[in-house]
Amino acid sequence: MEQKSKKGTMQVLLGAAFLMATSAIGPGFLTQTTVFTQQLLAAAGFAILATIVVTAIVQLNIWRILCVSGLRAQDVANRVLPGLGYFLAFAVALGGLAFNVGNVGGAALGLNTVLGLPLHYGAVISAAIAIFIYLNKDLGKAMDYFTQFLGVLMIALMCYVAVKAAPPLDVVVKETLAPGTIDWMVILTLIGGTVGGYISFSGAHRLLDAGIRDVKDATRAAVNGILVTSVMRVLLFLAVLGVVYVVAGEDAVALDKNNPAADAFFRGAGEIGRRMFGVVLWAAGVTSVIGASYTSVSFLRTLFKVIDRNYRWWMIGFICVSTAVNVLVARPVALLILAGTINGLILPLALGSILLGAYKKEVVGPYRHSILLTLTGWAVVAFTLWMGVQALPNIMKIFNS
Repeated sequence: MEQKSKKGTMQVLLGAAFLMATSAIGPGFLTQTTVFTQQLLAAAGFAILATIVVTAIVQLNIWRILCVSGLRAQDVANRVLPGLGYFLAFAVALGGLAFNVGNVGGAALGLNTVLGLPLHYGAVISAAIAIFIYLNKDLGKAMDYFTQFLGVLMIALMCYVAVKAAPPLDVVVKETLAPGTIDWMVILTLIGGTVGGYISFSGAHRLLDAGIRDVKDATRAAVNGILVTSVMRVLLFLAVLGVVYVVAGEDAVALDKNNPAADAFFRGAGEIGRRMFGVVLWAAGVTSVIGASYTSVSFLRTLFKVIDRNYRWWMIGFICVSTAVNVLVARPVALLILAGTINGLILPLALGSILLGAYKKEVVGPYRHSILLTLTGWAVVAFTLWMGVQALPNIMKIFNS
């Protein structure tokens, strides 16, 4: 565990916020937001607003409770129900590993877009950069600075394209507050990609490793992470909407199905926009690789001493396995679908466990958790569980097709 100091507290809080945000802003994040914006047009603003609200509820509950308890999520779950923490840890690690295959692939595609590198070379180079971060003597600081730099870079590039695309802001406001179309499956998918699986815990576990236990610090870091993620999604939404929406009432522009986000950037800002997308995609992929590896292994550290003693090498191994699968398996679609299903169902289980732990003195001591956060937290648990169960038949159809 790192030694906490007043001078370094703010840096740790920012690092945790950006680790969470950049974990959420992965290749899937970019693709989902683009596809759903093309599908719903300005009405996608409501789905994004709903996702932001749910994200805030989930993150504030988890970060506050974990930091007060001083325990990682799997240890809280084990105290709520013996054995539950082991199940949660393996589910998160499996989902993180599967999604990491996609993260490596996204980073490779980003380098291909910018430099024209073959995908397998791009995957290996991106993995090597992530591994270099883990080999750094001061892992925490290296990870913090790296994710912050790339996070700010992604926001700046996205802002440029959003301004160039000139979306109809009056229509955006109207459809966000009073949408003509509401698609709850879209909302669930966006929620899963923003706070599903390992993403919810990446920043909170980073704070625990840094020795942060104060509720106010945890809240501040969570809010910063939520803001960064929300700004990124809103800017991407506006950039894509400016491309696909035609105020005159004509049909929306059809984006390239193989790479809709890249096509949106190209149409919005020309060739420079396409290159910018490559940078954004690479940054999103490589930071998500770091976040997924760090958080997935952190779920196993307190359960298995051999992992805790060599956690840095387990993270590196996690990246190597993900990269090998990406290079050797041309289209790991089934694996990614399975990961999405697992992560969608992990959220209600994980959040429910943490909420139960908030009312156990052996977990949080004298701390009293917010009633408002508790009630809204359980509402999110019920909603995501119901929607996850509803989605299972569709997943089975995809597997059988």
